[in-house]
Amino acid sequence: MSRKRVSMRKIREVLRLKFQLGLGDRAIAKSCRLGKTTVADYVQRAREAGLSYPLPEDLDDGRLVDKLYPVKEKVQTKALPNWEDVNKELKRKGVTLFLLWQEYKAEHPEGYEYSFFTVLYKEWKAGLDVVMRQDHKAGEKLFVDYAGMTIGITNQETGEITEAQVFVATLGASNYTFAEVTASQKLPDWLSSHVRAFEFFGGVPTLVIPDNLKAGVNHACYYEPELNLAYAELAEHYGLAVLPARVRKPKDKAKVEVSVQIVERHILAPLRDRLFFSIREANQAVKELLLALNDRPMQKLAKSRKQVFEELEKPALRPLPVQAYQLASWKKATINIDYHIELEGHYYSVPYQFAKKQVEIRFTQTTVEIYHQHRRIASHTKVTGLFSKGKHTTITEHMPKAHQAYLEWTPGRFISWAGKVGESTAWVVQTILETRPHPQHGYRSCLGIMRLGKLYGDGRLEAACQRACVLRSFSYQSIKSILQHQLDKEPLPQVSEESSANTQKLHANLRGASYYQLSNEQN
Repeated sequence: MSRKRVSMRKIREVLRLKFQLGLGDRAIAKSCRLGKTTVADYVQRAREAGLSYPLPEDLDDGRLVDKLYPVKEKVQTKALPNWEDVNKELKRKGVTLFLLWQEYKAEHPEGYEYSFFTVLYKEWKAGLDVVMRQDHKAGEKLFVDYAGMTIGITNQETGEITEAQVFVATLGASNYTFAEVTASQKLPDWLSSHVRAFEFFGGVPTLVIPDNLKAGVNHACYYEPELNLAYAELAEHYGLAVLPARVRKPKDKAKVEVSVQIVERHILAPLRDRLFFSIREANQAVKELLLALNDRPMQKLAKSRKQVFEELEKPALRPLPVQAYQLASWKKATINIDYHIELEGHYYSVPYQFAKKQVEIRFTQTTVEIYHQHRRIASHTKVTGLFSKGKHTTITEHMPKAHQAYLEWTPGRFISWAGKVGESTAWVVQTILETRPHPQHGYRSCLGIMRLGKLYGDGRLEAACQRACVLRSFSYQSIKSILQHQLDKEPLPQVSEESSANTQKLHANLRGASYYQLSNEQN
């Protein structure tokens, strides 16, 4: 297999599901959208390399590739078991129908043989609702989807009605159901509903089965379309696997589809004429009817969903982590030559050695983390607010001790280029470089001004910079606006004698490229 075609993120996920969760190759293949033989190959290579999970923290993608891919009967009237008890016991992990038959024969030596025992059980099971006919181990599967029906939320001021969505989650063995109203089906609501569902159940299943992965895929994560990074991160945080329902396999979807239908009939339909002014108000009404739904006895079974959940499924769920998952978003970016990345208009530093490298940015409401080949190389407190755009957050340790020779641009080179265009252009570029906390922070603006020169020509650029100097507006955006509106072709505005004198004085103080070259040598 070509090393270039290997998805390191998928390999890491395969190893997590195999060595941490103990899933079979078939289940892992479905969860990761891989072939079963591919999964087996990854696992075998990991074992041969002596790898397990979690992987060493210092094992980046490059070293991981090197390790995995080195250069190398007759009916009689007999006693019958309690089929409800048999069905309940089969939901326990490790329990098989053969084991239950052995226990039955030990108690009833004259009872049915195994082959007819299985026939009788299947006949009894066929009489259950479709939602009860599937085999689901306790604590194993959670089915999730959105209801087709919505709930209208009315704006009290305008009377406008917004259709809110209804998230439904049902445990496979007990049919215990969670439902809530959310503003949308977008990724933040989708993931937050999962978190609240886990808290409602008081534990975590082994598998989550989404009927439709649109919320987990159709997001700004084009480089990992199978399962976006935030959804995969949630799965890792809770130690579970996401196993999408198979296309054109209705049995995979029967559980959640029936559960959605039940929620629509017993919760949403009764609320169809209710007027709600907030999602919180709608959720309170849903909560009351959900409580009644889970307490109602199920058909063909004498117990309610809650009773089966308390007796069978709750003890089988794994405990919740100490901290709930904090919603995070991911973004792909390339580090600029000034060793900063842009996020929501603010600039964050990384070690200068990663300039021009491609990275992944993970950000929450409070933090910003930058990863290169699955290894975190920088972390910042997220900066927000009205005056955060265009500003820089720079960690001193990320800066080079001097302008390293490998960097394509230096302040001296920018000044040298600007001087060839004209005195005003040189003044603008020098001012940009000198008014930043560090000259590198002005590189983006200088590169932008260079591009304007290529687009409009040096003559117009010099005229635009001359106007910018008169207006004392030293920025890329200002010069761009002058050129776009052709203000560089208009007469310059009148300035006072004092302002003109200051302009001449500043022009006289131009340092030139040699100054920056000398400064670099001294550093």
